[in-house]
Amino acid sequence: MTVPDPTSTPAPAPNAARVAPNAVIDNFITEIIERDLAAGKYPQVVTRFPPEPNGYLHLGHTFASFLDFQTAVQYGGRYHLRMDDTNPEGESEEFAQGIQDDLAWMGWQWGEHLYYASDNFERYYEYAVKLIRLGKAYVDSVSGDEMARLRGTTSEAGTPSQFRERPVEENLDLFARMRAGEFPEGAHVLRAKIDLGNANMKLRDPVLYRILRADHYRAGNVWCIYPMYDFQHPLQDALEGITHSMCSLEFVDNRAIYDWLMDTLGFSPRPHQYEFGRRSLEYTIVSKRKLRLLVNEGHVSGWDDPRMPTLRAQRRLGVTPEAVRAFAAQIGVSRTNRTVDLAVYENAVRGDLNHRAPRVMAVLEPLPVTLSGLDFERVLPIPYYPHDVVQASEDGLVPLPTGQRVAPEQAVRDVPLSAELYIEQDDFSADPPKGFKRLTPGGTVRLRGAGIIRADRFDVDADGNVTRVYATLLGEEAKAGGVIHWVSAAHALPAEFRLYDRLFSVPNPERTEAADEDAPELEEDAAPVDAAFLRHLNPNSLKITQGFVEGSVAADPADTRYQFERQGYFWRDPVDSRADKLVFGRIITLKDAWANQSSEAAKVETRRGKAEAKAAPQPTTHAPQPTILTPEQTAEVARLTALGVADADARTLARDPQLLVFINAAPTDSTLAQVASWTVNDLAAAIREGRARVQPADLAPLAALLAAGTVTSRIARDTLARAAESGEAPAAIIEREGLSARLDPAELARVIAETVAANPDKVEAYRGGKVGLMGFFTGQVMRATGGKAEPSAVAEGLKAALEG
Repeated sequence: MTVPDPTSTPAPAPNAARVAPNAVIDNFITEIIERDLAAGKYPQVVTRFPPEPNGYLHLGHTFASFLDFQTAVQYGGRYHLRMDDTNPEGESEEFAQGIQDDLAWMGWQWGEHLYYASDNFERYYEYAVKLIRLGKAYVDSVSGDEMARLRGTTSEAGTPSQFRERPVEENLDLFARMRAGEFPEGAHVLRAKIDLGNANMKLRDPVLYRILRADHYRAGNVWCIYPMYDFQHPLQDALEGITHSMCSLEFVDNRAIYDWLMDTLGFSPRPHQYEFGRRSLEYTIVSKRKLRLLVNEGHVSGWDDPRMPTLRAQRRLGVTPEAVRAFAAQIGVSRTNRTVDLAVYENAVRGDLNHRAPRVMAVLEPLPVTLSGLDFERVLPIPYYPHDVVQASEDGLVPLPTGQRVAPEQAVRDVPLSAELYIEQDDFSADPPKGFKRLTPGGTVRLRGAGIIRADRFDVDADGNVTRVYATLLGEEAKAGGVIHWVSAAHALPAEFRLYDRLFSVPNPERTEAADEDAPELEEDAAPVDAAFLRHLNPNSLKITQGFVEGSVAADPADTRYQFERQGYFWRDPVDSRADKLVFGRIITLKDAWANQSSEAAKVETRRGKAEAKAAPQPTTHAPQPTILTPEQTAEVARLTALGVADADARTLARDPQLLVFINAAPTDSTLAQVASWTVNDLAAAIREGRARVQPADLAPLAALLAAGTVTSRIARDTLARAAESGEAPAAIIEREGLSARLDPAELARVIAETVAANPDKVEAYRGGKVGLMGFFTGQVMRATGGKAEPSAVAEGLKAALEG
């Protein structure tokens, strides 16, 4: 059960040495990679995750880092971690180390492939000089406002600056003097000379370098000119040998600059950029500047405040890396942006904790109970994992908090029962409402694992508050309507309990499209922070109580996660908890406390948003609508997940009437989960626009062919795209064109054996530790089989052949 200490940094192992348990779902990028490997375009897949060290990583980064890292792992490739640290303002060694620490905790292993973009400042400068010599870049001396005016508009071409045709030698001289520090900020910039009439505004002579007099946390004051993101990022990809540079859709127009630089500077082989749909997360702020505002103004206690969406905060909260990876794996990759319900993340956390957290008892708001009918103190053997919730592992054993593994019936601890107890204050009511099933005057209730008690009388204080209950322990023959938890007053340990909840009370606190975590650095710092989001802070995001926890926890490791019965999942706060002062933070509630919010709450939020929209300038992008699930939508999610649909897909379907109508026309059999995934990730845009001609019922046979291994995932997706346009049943296309002739396992084994035998030197190198050669072997096999082999089968077969 032991997990890494949140205050320490696991040492990264050799690159891609361990495969994370969750795989990247087949998507358009994996299809591109498979084609590239089959064609021998690259000897190995190389990806990178390039955060800027101007803040701590947050949940918005998990999906991108998972996609970058795990894609490389699945194709036997190499993964790079890069600090994109070319903007000295706001960057620091603290953030750079924090990013590495958090990613190592996540399980990402980059080995020797850690890079700092700032280490290549000199090389970037040399490439800029090369562009000037080629006549492809010039020093411009107009003001920023004038430059923006001269760029033109989407309907009018730009106008050349008076400095656009400066001679090469003059440009070289001015650029060298810019570097030497002769000019103030804003006096000059270096611009690419591309096309002022291009419909893509990004290509209208973008700025490559600007003067910025600020010390860099690594380079010091050596430089006073710094490269822009659109110039530096492609170059760094090329210098590192990246093959597939993945980024979010915000950069689709920037790809033109990327390609122009690669072609103009003659990189070969060269990386290519691919854009995927961003995954925003509800009830969450991911703008680093806004997170910094929360910290600086004291709305939270720091970057690691457990209510924050930073990975540092989630670690302190007690979330495990396995839960975060499971969340990232189930989201899905597509070409469209999508907002993910925070409940998807929370359910991933619950699912992980349910398998690892032993059940113990804690009383958070204690009410003393004096018990009669107990002749002597008893010691009760109470299971850590009651039989109705036991989640045994494959070997049939369950873990104890001490790390031991025993049979479920042996996973127990001794809990003393004495005459003085504590129960929860709200488990007793002197004037119970209708349907109250806990303790009442003269009523009975079962103490968990201890028997049935009856409340005989109670004391109150001057304000009428109940201060003590006097009860009698009855025999097992008595009847009780409910079960409550308790602790022995003499043996329980005093503790502070911190009950965390969502930091924001509405799904979209920013009311604009969420900031992209990989956005160019200057854009985020260009405008003042809009603090309007602070009005949506949840005043109940933290409640602190003083209570008691059963004494059995004293001997457990500090990193043990518990389920406090009826209260939620908790663990000891790794910062504030001590042996003489236990502090337990609630990781998450047992159930989604937000799921049953009424549809009226959503209506109120919508009305408020419309009123604010009338009073404010209209944004250039459509503000996302509140997505609180109504009771009807909650029921749909429950129905779909019961049928096997992934939680994230079920929530998207339940909230989109058009998608829901489509999926409800599909068979509710074992193929539904795959059909739902295609509906959400591949067909959603076409369905909403009325362009999807394929019938829902025709997707089930395609899913069955995929599940049976009759077709590869790439063939299935290609056929699905064709069927969506033509309306022909996918299975009919496959049968007519003979696409189901998948590679026989024996034939695959033969190809693998021949490939290994033909490359003895590379086999020896692989066995000597150069695991990156797996990409070479994968490409050879894919090419020899004409792309018919399933990548997972290739990976499994090669691993056995190379390591056997």
